[in-house]
Amino acid sequence: MSVYFTQIACLQCGQSLPPDLNLLRCPACGSPWLDARYDYAAVAQQWPSVVASRDRSLWRYAELLPLAAPVETITMGEGYTSLTRLYAYETLYNHQPIFVKDERQGPTSSFKDRQAALAVMALHQAGIHECVLASTGNAGAAYAAYCARAGIKLWLFLTSLVPSEKMREAALYGAEVVKVSGTYDETKHVAAEFAQRKGIHLDGGAKAVPGKEAMKTLAFEIAEQLGLKLRQDGRWQAPDWYIQAVSGGIGPLGVWKGFSELHQMGLIDHMPKLGIIQAAGCAPMVQAFAAGKEQADPVIPRTLITVLATGDPGYSYPQLRQAVLSNGGVMRAIEDGATFEAMRRLASKTGFSVEPATAVAFAGLEAMLQDKTIQPGEVVVVNCSGHTFTAESHILGDQYVHDLQLSVNGKSPRTQDGLDAAIRILDEQVTTILLVDDNPADRRLVKRLLHRYKQYRVSEASNGAEALKIIREEPPDLVITDLTMPEMDGFTLLETLKQHPGTAHIPVVVASAKTLSETDARLLESYDASVWTKGGETGTRQLVEYVAGALGHFLPKESSPHKTVTAEVIAAAKPRVVIIEDNPLERRLARRLLESDGSFQVIEAVDGREGLKAIFEHRPDLVILDLMLPEMDGLTVLQALQGDEYLREIPVIVVSAKELTQAERDQLRSHTHSVMEKGAFDREEFLYVVHNILG
Repeated sequence: MSVYFTQIACLQCGQSLPPDLNLLRCPACGSPWLDARYDYAAVAQQWPSVVASRDRSLWRYAELLPLAAPVETITMGEGYTSLTRLYAYETLYNHQPIFVKDERQGPTSSFKDRQAALAVMALHQAGIHECVLASTGNAGAAYAAYCARAGIKLWLFLTSLVPSEKMREAALYGAEVVKVSGTYDETKHVAAEFAQRKGIHLDGGAKAVPGKEAMKTLAFEIAEQLGLKLRQDGRWQAPDWYIQAVSGGIGPLGVWKGFSELHQMGLIDHMPKLGIIQAAGCAPMVQAFAAGKEQADPVIPRTLITVLATGDPGYSYPQLRQAVLSNGGVMRAIEDGATFEAMRRLASKTGFSVEPATAVAFAGLEAMLQDKTIQPGEVVVVNCSGHTFTAESHILGDQYVHDLQLSVNGKSPRTQDGLDAAIRILDEQVTTILLVDDNPADRRLVKRLLHRYKQYRVSEASNGAEALKIIREEPPDLVITDLTMPEMDGFTLLETLKQHPGTAHIPVVVASAKTLSETDARLLESYDASVWTKGGETGTRQLVEYVAGALGHFLPKESSPHKTVTAEVIAAAKPRVVIIEDNPLERRLARRLLESDGSFQVIEAVDGREGLKAIFEHRPDLVILDLMLPEMDGLTVLQALQGDEYLREIPVIVVSAKELTQAERDQLRSHTHSVMEKGAFDREEFLYVVHNILG
């Protein structure tokens, strides 16, 4: 901890508290709005001279940060991004100078990297290994990246409006992504409930000390960089305007505090005016400011700019309102249409490609220049943050996100019972089961059986050795294993699990066709393993009931799954079939045959590359493959599948008009379950083969 970090002040009741970085609430009034304070007189004697010789990161300003130095195993050189002059805009609007603070240069292309770096290092310092965060997108990606470096498991709650690219980015970093079909404020509520019930640390975001302290380094950098660009005397300089698009308001709150500290220490001679810009479809701050209100009324977000869709800014608004009123700043709303126009103009005129949330700030800048809110000669700095990172879906498969349907028929639950039900569903979705069996058909059968009644996350392994590798990386909540397997059988797997203190608690269900001797039965009993016989008299529902009971869940009494699970779960329980066929007539025929049976979920692809991507993404139970395809032919697709240890087990039916040599037929038989000629295609035979493969 920094020696200059002297105390914590409660912003709501004024209570002075010891300098505890991880303090979450004021013990006097319970407020989460806390502020770090420092020995400013001592720092003023050293700055700016000692800063100039340090590494270019936010840690060059260590005296005014609550941590004295970065954790070397976590830091990624965050901070000290470029301050770039926007010459094209100066020409367009006949105003200079205009600068862009290019936060796209951070590790995850967002100014939230600053917040995540300091917050995650504080968690690491406190010995916290698991945390929960609610986010509208950018903070989630930043926390996911830094938590990955710190070895901290992150539960990330996002609204369903967050672009799938941002969800995939966070999932790629290893976060458990929970998609909530509600507003951001409802998502925060669900995240808090989840954290409380699971006993997991809940990150305080803008209200917590690390977030705002990290954001104020933006002000330090801007003042230092402007001094170098606009002055000759080595002094730092504040801009006349700082403009940023806001959602919850942590960015400008932190920046305002940073400039305030510099002004208090005499390092700058004036405070900037704040330009607070919101999307018109979610502008509670702007509406309250225009009405002269000291508190903002919550709104339902109606904007396409989902990253800015915070309907209730809470205590952020009174603080920003006071800052704006103190020296002539503004709060302004921008329509989505103007945002997208500014987004295109910025890219085509200046070379800055930004996400919509950042374009809101530039649309606000344009409006302020046009109506002369910004006076001639005033120095302007705009925060440029966020450039979407596209994580290809086939890298992650289809289980990277938990889908929590909080609303029903478009209406959000307003009772605790509704929230409890949603949390129970989420509890199922975050429950992991590992299936261990060398027979892929048996694995598919049990997986479909589980998904018919429950929304569990199911992973697979083909033998005990492979299972142990998966378990060591991410321990499941329950294991279902066969006994007779190559490399490592089920008995050895059980023994290894039960003898290790880190895995001994994991319940194990044995699903085997092996006839058990008395010795086998006693051994399994000693390991506390339940046995389910493949093809035995015990019903399949009984297996799911036992699994659910072992996990602390239950099955509804109704026998029909249609009465107890959602349509999405029923669809997920159907075998998935990927059809790769470039002829639309033959593709439709195959789809109609499968869908007329009512037992299959069909995904189509028109060429080999698209087909491979669909296979990676959906992990189907069966592939129906033509051989003569554009982009990538069917034989190349088969070679790609055979080169993947998981995908090679997916059964393939080749349906092709290609005249095959005997060598090609032999090659296909070694890699496929069936080869059917289009010229002699028999519909009944086709469905018979499909059912024979999938059971």
